[in-house]
Amino acid sequence: MGVFFMGIDIGTNESKGVLIDERCRIVAKAVTSHETENPKPNYYEHDAEKIWWADFCILSRKLIEESKTDPAEIMAVGCSALSADVVPVDENCVPLRKAILYGIDARASREIEQIKEYYGPERMKEIFGDHELCSSDCMPKILWIKNNEPEIFEKTYKFLTASSYLTAKLTGEYVIDRYLAVSSFAPCYRSDLSIDRELTEELYCRADQLADGRETSDVVGKVTEKAAGETGLKAGTLVVTGTDDSGAEAISTGVLKPGDLMIQLGSTCYIMYCSDRMVNDERIWSEDFLIPGTFCQDGGTNTAGALTKWIRDTAFTDLKEKQDAGGENAFSAMAALADDVPPGSEGLVVLPYFAGERTPVNDPDARGVYFGLLQSHTRKHLYRAALEGVAYSIAHHIEILEEHGLKINNFMCVGGGAQNHPWLQIIADVCGYTVKTAEITIGSSYGDAMIAAIGAGRFEGYADLADYIKSGMEFQPSQENHRLYQKYFSIYKRLYKAAAPLMHEIAHIDGQEEE
Repeated sequence: MGVFFMGIDIGTNESKGVLIDERCRIVAKAVTSHETENPKPNYYEHDAEKIWWADFCILSRKLIEESKTDPAEIMAVGCSALSADVVPVDENCVPLRKAILYGIDARASREIEQIKEYYGPERMKEIFGDHELCSSDCMPKILWIKNNEPEIFEKTYKFLTASSYLTAKLTGEYVIDRYLAVSSFAPCYRSDLSIDRELTEELYCRADQLADGRETSDVVGKVTEKAAGETGLKAGTLVVTGTDDSGAEAISTGVLKPGDLMIQLGSTCYIMYCSDRMVNDERIWSEDFLIPGTFCQDGGTNTAGALTKWIRDTAFTDLKEKQDAGGENAFSAMAALADDVPPGSEGLVVLPYFAGERTPVNDPDARGVYFGLLQSHTRKHLYRAALEGVAYSIAHHIEILEEHGLKINNFMCVGGGAQNHPWLQIIADVCGYTVKTAEITIGSSYGDAMIAAIGAGRFEGYADLADYIKSGMEFQPSQENHRLYQKYFSIYKRLYKAAAPLMHEIAHIDGQEEE
């Protein structure tokens, strides 16, 4: 009889699951896709029941069926999902509205200003330190529900984030891990994971409407009979707290000690650096990491894979049609075309702010920009310049880390974008670091399964995982290209500063400030 651990991650446009054995070898994997709703500009939503929970059930059953595993052999389950989402549920964990998604949803800009005005500059500094409130914070989203949907607010038993919702559906326990609680729900959770009742109830919601704080790998409950019937798991299977997708993926790629950096190239780009100390800089996020005793400096670019998908659907429809007819993957064909364009895209610079922007500009009213267009530019240039624009955003974050004396010893790229080798070479050339991929690249779900194994006692701690996580490919930077990209990178940074006032003006004209 074997011993296995299941991990499932719910993403923006698709969800993935894996089943691993005691040596972290994958014995089964599964994928399912879904849509993201964009009902208004800056509004992004998921139906938690029809997407998050339905995907979990689909993947769990697929993993069990395809591996021919006896559910009794699955010792523990871990899950992750989009970070910084908010879904209000009733006492039966039934969603009262569609979930408001992470930083790409910027509907709560008025609430951010409300919070700032309520506290005033001095108290803001006292409460939040150098953290600049932005669209990735959950409490402004909860305040938005309170202001705009008071009937839902009053009925809410718990305000959950996505991983908390999944764990609650599995076990009936309402929990949230340290990494998400302290960072995404600031200022309501203290560092010891208790809830600051006074701060919470002064402005946001009742303290009992928030989930209980736990460590990521803590076993918080067991699969209920009802959940077992829906997922195919055995009732009584252990369930750990879980975390967000980026934290789980960082673990899966070997971000286990200070100096490790992960670049997650999914629909968005997420930057995560593990350190031995906090950094106070309003341009990035600094918080406790899910590994006890460590911290992380984080950042996020709102459009990465989402931008390349937009370009595919707008400028490469012929390649998409060929793919749909059974031909070559459109993104693979696009990557080959982009590789024909020289570094710098012959004078074309992109600001990848096509859904506003999180760090380091923290501007929900930012807009995407193609700068330097000439008639000689082709769709290949448009695509390569977009890849370079995301790379410039990554370099922008790395520059901030270096300003604080933080050294990068291990630079890992993961996610769907890590399959795009020209993109990884661009990132290496722009940033000036050797870029590596993980040998196993399925992502967050793999980290979820590892975390479940820690919770179940297979491993004593995260350091034990180092023997099982191997690197895959490496991309060495070209110093010649790096020198050229430094010139374009300088233009990239100055371009936002010059264009920001006009971005804000056009946001006002098209009604964004009224949403």
